[in-house]
Formats: sequence, structure tokens, C-alpha cells
Amino acid sequence: MLDYGLLKKLCLCSGISGDEGKVREIILGEIKEFADEIKTDNLGNILVKKKGKNRSAAKLMLSAHMDEVGLMVTEITDEGFLKFDEVGGIDRRVLPGENVLIGKNCINGIIGIKPIHLTKGDERSSVPSYSEMYIDIGAESREQALENVSPGDSVCFEPNFRENEFTITSKAIDDRFGCCVLIEMIKSELEYDMDFVFAVQEEVGLRGAKVAAYTVDPEFALVVETTTAADIPEIGKIKQVCRLGDGAVISFMDKRTIYDKEMVKLGFESAAICGAKVQYKRAVAGGNDSGAIQQSRGGVRTLAISLACRYLHSPSCIADKNDCESVLELVKFVSAQIAGGRLLNRG
Repeated sequence: MLDYGLLKKLCLCSGISGDEGKVREIILGEIKEFADEIKTDNLGNILVKKKGKNRSAAKLMLSAHMDEVGLMVTEITDEGFLKFDEVGGIDRRVLPGENVLIGKNCINGIIGIKPIHLTKGDERSSVPSYSEMYIDIGAESREQALENVSPGDSVCFEPNFRENEFTITSKAIDDRFGCCVLIEMIKSELEYDMDFVFAVQEEVGLRGAKVAAYTVDPEFALVVETTTAADIPEIGKIKQVCRLGDGAVISFMDKRTIYDKEMVKLGFESAAICGAKVQYKRAVAGGNDSGAIQQSRGGVRTLAISLACRYLHSPSCIADKNDCESVLELVKFVSAQIAGGRLLNRG
């Protein structure tokens, strides 16, 4: 069973792309007594080797990214308001009125826009641009604001982890969930030797995974991710991408990757054997670190197994606990099959 206490700890931590240090500290603390080799590269990726009961027949790398989407301070006005831009893809519609934390001291702020009673015509129904928004930290001047924050500071959504018997709700489920799965595997007794990567900067162009895959040089890669679920009112079933409660999500193709067909087949066959619930992703949309890993060196055979998540890249993502368990079980089973040599000698 997934350690939801650990998942909460990871999700509550702040770490946008390029500023993953706090997340990295948590992960290193969790795995240091269980891994056989741990390295941190120049970009901040964590590279881990874990020995199993047997030597692997195929070199497998499991990967999840540490970073979350967020914002960055770009300027401070004379009146003490913070101007900002996005780090990773964010739907601007969710931003006005949100509470955020700024910089290493976690200064509280709120995202503001022009008051509704001062707007006219189309302004009232249009989505504000970043230039029309600001963060209010209560400062009375630029000088006072600079005592607490600086241009270049990271801005994260305020932590808000909640759970009940059926679901979890939080920022940063993408991809602290994947990190949690990898940590659990490192803590467990593995059947075969495996490599693990906790990657940086996925949300801004798959940068960490590109570097890590070159270093590890695997034959196969299994990316543990979250993906968009659109199972909400007024969206037809075919366009819902995937659904909460229908199990782990396997993609055939997205905007960055055409996944290895034999690995996709193995994913569905494995689910039937290990009892994990599984669904396919019903849209060619999005992308993840597979896009960079697949193209590393001479090429890497790659599969992504994802958690369905509503309201992805927002302050309050929602995932189903049964889906969490299905992903965990499927990743464990598939990784053992691959490392054991099930897909070698492709004809």
C-alpha cells in the first residue's frame, strides 16, 4: 500500500522547476539507508542504483520528476506589488485570488487583478494576461517589498494536502506521486538490479531527464507520471482522456513520444496478471520525460505509467486512491518483467 504520509510530505514541499532543493532533501533523507549508490548531478537530478536479489538481464531506469509548476517574480513595482511570469504550463484562469508563497522565506502573498467594478465590456469575461496580474504581499513600497523578496524568487501555490477514504487533493501531485512510488520501490526488496532517477525541470522542457538518461544509459525506461483526467460534466467520454477510478493510465502516443509497442502490450498483460486496474489514454496530448529519455544516446525503449488526475497544474489536483494503488502495483510488476529480460531479443 502506498505511503500516503510520505506523499503528503512530498506534496506539501515547495519546489518549482529549477528550485527543487527542498524536495531533493526529503528524497535523499528517505532513500539513503536503502540505496546502494546515490549521486546528484550538476543539474540536481538524483541518480540511484539499487541492487536486487538477482542481476538484471536488461538495464532498466525508472524515472519521476521532482519539480512542480509555479511562478517567478520578474519585477517589483514602485507601490510594492510583484509582477510575475509562469514556470511550466499553468491555466491562467485558476490564478486570480490564489494564495502563494514567495522565495526561500515563504512570504505569503495573494494574486490580484483589477476589481470587477472597474472593468468594462469584454474585460469582465476575458482571462487576464500575466501583465494584468500581480502578487500582493502587503508591502507599501518597492523598498519595503525588497526587504522580503527579490526578482527571480520562486512562487509556489500554498500547500493544501487533503485526503479522505477515496481521494487525495493537493498541489504538486504531478509528479510527487511518481517520486513517492520510486521511493517505495527503493525501500523494498527488488527481484533485479534497477536504476532510479528523480529528475529536475520536467515542466520547462524535460531538461533533467535528458541529462540523466545520457548518464545512466539504460536499455529500457519506465516513467512514472500523472496525466490529465477530464472526466467532468459536459465532456464526452471519448474526450475525457482518462477517468478517475479506472486505474493506471498507459499511453500509446503523446505530443513528445510514440511509446514502445511491446512495452505497452506488456503493461496491459501485466495488469491482468497482477490484478492492477488499467486504462489507456484516450488522447494524443501532453508529454513527459519519456520524450527526452527515448532519444538519449542510441535510443531507449520507453513506457509511461501514469496516475489520472483532475485539475492538473492547479493549486488543487484530485486523484483516486485506488488508482494510486494500481499504479504502484503495475510499476512493480512491469519493472521486474523488463529487468528480468522479458522484452530482450526483439525480432
